[in-house]
Amino acid sequence: MRLSELIKFLEELAPLQYQESYDNSGLLYGNPNRKITKALISLDCTEEVVNEAIKKKCDLIVSHHPLIFGGISSLTGKNYVERTFIKAIQKDIALYAIHTNLDNVKAGVNAKITQKLGMKDCQILTPKKGLLKKLITFCPAEKVGKVRAAIFEAGAGNISDYSECSFNSEGYGTFKGNEGTDPVVGVKGKQNQESEIKIESIFPKHSEGKILEALFHSHPYEEVAYDIIPLDNQHKMIGSGMIGLLHKEMDEKAFLKKIKTTMRCKSIRYTALRKKKVKTVAVCGGSGSFLLADAIRNKADFLITADFKYHQFFDAEGKIVIADIGHYESEQFTKDLLYDLINKKFPKFALRLSEINTNPINYY
Repeated sequence: MRLSELIKFLEELAPLQYQESYDNSGLLYGNPNRKITKALISLDCTEEVVNEAIKKKCDLIVSHHPLIFGGISSLTGKNYVERTFIKAIQKDIALYAIHTNLDNVKAGVNAKITQKLGMKDCQILTPKKGLLKKLITFCPAEKVGKVRAAIFEAGAGNISDYSECSFNSEGYGTFKGNEGTDPVVGVKGKQNQESEIKIESIFPKHSEGKILEALFHSHPYEEVAYDIIPLDNQHKMIGSGMIGLLHKEMDEKAFLKKIKTTMRCKSIRYTALRKKKVKTVAVCGGSGSFLLADAIRNKADFLITADFKYHQFFDAEGKIVIADIGHYESEQFTKDLLYDLINKKFPKFALRLSEINTNPINYY
């Protein structure tokens, strides 16, 4: 298939607009119109991973972490980033990264962690704001079903686990077309009054173009009246971390042992145990220390994440147990997540899981 087909699927799963400002997700190298025959799925993109792709005859590497975060001013091979990039170019291996945009979707990195730990009733820990807009439009009653169906199909009307959500109210509109118009109803040059239905529905802002296209295509009027209103509501399906429940309460030490075994940790850095049963657990793949206050506010017993600094451990203050399991350890199953998602969508496309342990940290 063409690389663009896979990119379209990945960016529907985790739109690039959901990545953090510092990130560099998306296609890093390669022509989206090229044909691809085999992809290697990895957590990181290193020289060793590119060599593995060459050996396995893969023409695409899909990694969680981008090879390039900042700009590159030269390609001389002076560091591993440049050497890796040069080798990928020389062998014409396309590079695609799906990083914090996959962290921030409900079915992404953190969902995989909760699945591994056997959790239930999981929700986004810190939903993001400013990602939603509201469409308001006005339509003759006999065409309202067609218009609603079109904007729903384009992505409007989803609220958490509910779809096709809208509010509709009756009223009338007035208009007068000039000599250059060709109104569907009424007479040009005269004020017309028509019974209409007002349709209101929310949508994720990255879908605005697609939704407006659907609106214009389905609406009967020559000139479509509509409003787009930015919302400050939380988007409960997009955000940082997840929180949920264990199926059964556990002792703290038993839960630490479960974490260590399940997440394949060599060691866990953790704060003082509280001598309480563990039921509510917050998780965040990668660097999640910024979520500590939200985890405490949501009454989590544990926060499982990585990259806590020394002084940040004091902030637990006996209100929660911080379990720092390591950055690689917290995200290692992301490649399995990507493999399963891509394989389900494209079952006949050849995929390979990287066998390289790219963890740069060793334990003694």
